[in-house]
Amino acid sequence: MTTKEPPAVSAESDTGMGDFGYKESLDRSIGKFASFAAGVSYISILTGTFQLFYFGMGNAGPAYLWSWPIVFLGQLAVALCFMELAAKYPIAGSVYNWAKILGNKLVGWFSGWMMLTASIVTMSAVVLAIDSTLPKLWSGFRILGSDDLSVVSPSNAVLLGSILVAVTTVINAFGVKLMARINSAGVFIELIAAVLIAVILAFNITRGPSVFFSSNGYGAGVSGGYLGAFLIASLASGYVMYGFDTASSLGEETMNPRKTAPTAILRAILASFVIGGAILVFAILAAPNLQDPKLAQQGGLQQIVLDVMYGPVGRIFLICIVIAVFVCTLAVHTAAIRITFAMARDNALPLGEQLARVHPKYQTPVVPAVTIGVLSVLILVININQPTIFVLLTSVAIIMIYIAYLMVTGPMLVQRIKRNWPPKDLKEGGYFTLGRWGLPVNIVAVVWGIGMALNLAWPRTAVYGVGWYNTWAAFLYIGVIGGAGLLWYFTVGSRHIGTLSSHAAETAKPAAESAAPTSEPEGV
Repeated sequence: MTTKEPPAVSAESDTGMGDFGYKESLDRSIGKFASFAAGVSYISILTGTFQLFYFGMGNAGPAYLWSWPIVFLGQLAVALCFMELAAKYPIAGSVYNWAKILGNKLVGWFSGWMMLTASIVTMSAVVLAIDSTLPKLWSGFRILGSDDLSVVSPSNAVLLGSILVAVTTVINAFGVKLMARINSAGVFIELIAAVLIAVILAFNITRGPSVFFSSNGYGAGVSGGYLGAFLIASLASGYVMYGFDTASSLGEETMNPRKTAPTAILRAILASFVIGGAILVFAILAAPNLQDPKLAQQGGLQQIVLDVMYGPVGRIFLICIVIAVFVCTLAVHTAAIRITFAMARDNALPLGEQLARVHPKYQTPVVPAVTIGVLSVLILVININQPTIFVLLTSVAIIMIYIAYLMVTGPMLVQRIKRNWPPKDLKEGGYFTLGRWGLPVNIVAVVWGIGMALNLAWPRTAVYGVGWYNTWAAFLYIGVIGGAGLLWYFTVGSRHIGTLSSHAAETAKPAAESAAPTSEPEGV
């Protein structure tokens, strides 16, 4: 690799933009709390824990909770690697650009494609949570389907979810300032509510922690016994703790991003682990009856809240859960817009010029906001009659995101072994770096990513339902999505990929040069 003198420090190069040859085109107005809130709202403590509690409990019982710290430690290793990258490159569509500069053009493109499609699928999965809570507040929200509010109505979930997507589309189209204000307010409410829920549940415990140290009869008849059941149930924890890279993906709109983004990533995953874990522990200890079959149905954790917190208090917290689902959807939509914009300005997507266009007044990519909203609703409508739609969509989205993350941590590990990473200016400039812990943490991140992706994709009826088309859904959907993307890439895309002139900095070097400063891995 040719060694070059690093570029002179300037306002642009200090944000990481200069390393890619991009000019500033987005509204840089996000502060520290808004950056943290973006990561927290994507992870969304109340959305994830309340949405999939039933799945963990139904498959492995109370002891499924041990998957929470296991998933946290694995994802923490990934987050630490991302923090180091965010300290150098806090840029829109972070996973795409990181994979591109650490690996090569194909690795970058495919990771971006996986992340983009996964984000759209994630939106479709997240909004379905609204039907587990909203009708419990007022039966009038059950517009379609069964009048039994203890069960979820797939058709009603799709209707309410589509309305929610429409709202987040409008908010994102009107600029990042509006999005950040709404998101920050929602996260503030969510954090306070989450802490209060944990505290109130703690004051109403009815049993000791011994339930966490017994299989409680679960695992019988499951391949692999309780371990097999536990691996299935771990999806409930794996679904929550990802999306922390959103803080970096909004780096082009964040003030002092090389300092702000890494801190926001760490705080987001730590807050989610501690507060979410407290809710789960105390909910199981406070549940009036752990044998209640409703706990193994969607809305199981909501039922515990209503049982423990009598009257209006429980309803207030259900309102907070609805707010959490809303801001989570908003954050996922925002992240998907940024990955679309990042790839489009490299002409790495069809209709790149249109998708990369920034509205002159609102300084945000409006076309991606609308496009992603429409695609998300289409996914919901196509799958409206599928009884396993929620878990299926959730699983496929998580696997694709794990693949996208692996296409960052994998090349990063290769560059560490080659001693091309980390760049010297991180330590010299006082930015976050793992130092001597970089190699072992990076190895853990890669091994964890491979293991969890395989566990999630494994064809099991408990996760995907009956019928080969459901059981093998992860391989089928990801194969189709990945295959379609690669077909476009090799027949059309690879010949046209390159920074659009409308987004190139005036002094930009060719991508292969600008992406490889001193002691750093070669880029595209």
